[in-house]
Amino acid sequence: MKYRHRVLAMLFLLSIITYIDRVCISVAGPAMQKDLNISPERWGWVVGVFAISYAAFEIPSGALGDRIGARKVLTRIVIWWSAFTSLTGTVSNYYLLLLVRFLFGAGEAGAYPNSSSAISRWFPTTERARAQGFVWMASRIGGALTPVLVVPIQLLWGWRTAFHVFALLGVLWAAAWYWWYRDTPREKPGVPLQEIEEIERGQAASRTHHGLPWKRVVRNSQFWTILLMYHTYCWGSYFFLSWLHTFLAKGRGYTPRELAWLSPLPFICGALANLSGGLVSDHLVKKLGLRWGRRAVGMIGLGASSLFMILTGLIRYKYAAVVLLALAYAGSDFMLPVAWAVCLDVGRKYAGAVTGAMNTAGQIGSFLSSVAFGYLVRWFASYDAMLWPMAGMLAISCLLWLKIDPSKELAPEERVSEPVGAGRV
Repeated sequence: MKYRHRVLAMLFLLSIITYIDRVCISVAGPAMQKDLNISPERWGWVVGVFAISYAAFEIPSGALGDRIGARKVLTRIVIWWSAFTSLTGTVSNYYLLLLVRFLFGAGEAGAYPNSSSAISRWFPTTERARAQGFVWMASRIGGALTPVLVVPIQLLWGWRTAFHVFALLGVLWAAAWYWWYRDTPREKPGVPLQEIEEIERGQAASRTHHGLPWKRVVRNSQFWTILLMYHTYCWGSYFFLSWLHTFLAKGRGYTPRELAWLSPLPFICGALANLSGGLVSDHLVKKLGLRWGRRAVGMIGLGASSLFMILTGLIRYKYAAVVLLALAYAGSDFMLPVAWAVCLDVGRKYAGAVTGAMNTAGQIGSFLSSVAFGYLVRWFASYDAMLWPMAGMLAISCLLWLKIDPSKELAPEERVSEPVGAGRV
């Protein structure tokens, strides 16, 4: 096995743990709402406050990884969020829950930008989308495992115990990561010279990492298009991490046992879609070039996701809901690894900062949608009310891909032209 694939295996495990800890609150949501007497609109703030703190710290955490490397930054991130995962199981009222979830989000911010930074240093361009696909596939495996693990623990010992158990997984990963990982292939003992050269041939020539030149980047319209594309995408995607189990339980009448076995379906479909989206994109890049190799996958996935979200609202059969939602999640997840690969394409050595900026925009969408959905449920007295804005935002995200060109770097190196005759003897 090549060393870069071992790095990917560590990031794969990290992504599983990340989503187990993140989705745990969604699975435990109905029980927590009952135990702590939380109304739908207040629950929107509980799941939304994570997103807003996550957004606030994404860019600094991603940029810090560009500067000092993912080894130190990911270790800090995972230990922090594990602590607040455990503390979630100790809260006694709504306001303490808000505070703990805010700090949980602040700690977890930067996990995926720093994973992307590691990928940018360990993988050549033509392998990055599939590497991102594996990382995001792992997140959906984590999401699929969560209800299978949480529901039995919850039935035996209550929802609080699940948070204590899952916190330990992150601590174990952080210790292994810091001991084994190095920030570049040349720093890692035992990496064959042939593999180092193979990686470096497929990367930008300069590997010195500096701060992102924000003044240049913010004047680039493509930067804002990428941010808006991901913002609108997250209006649909974050539903599965925040509202899915409440929607199925209270909006479609699923029992706890049905949730344990049927709610993993969207995450299983999402896992397969992430893997296939990355593989298809890298294949199309070789056939069609970088622009359409990324763009086609993004548009197909998001267009399909919007359509299936509409069908979920139109078809009232109970068990059709989870199938249609699974297909909607698969569509958006088919696009997901490509969005992160595009940040590596256009960001190059600033991959952590660019992915952090994109995810910040996305998490603002996650926050707004989470809070808005709670109020929509109250105003319309229906959980179906949240489906229509999701479908609309996913359609907008699909169309924005027409304006994204991954072949154009956001902050290319400025070349200083030499005077005529310079360098001649």
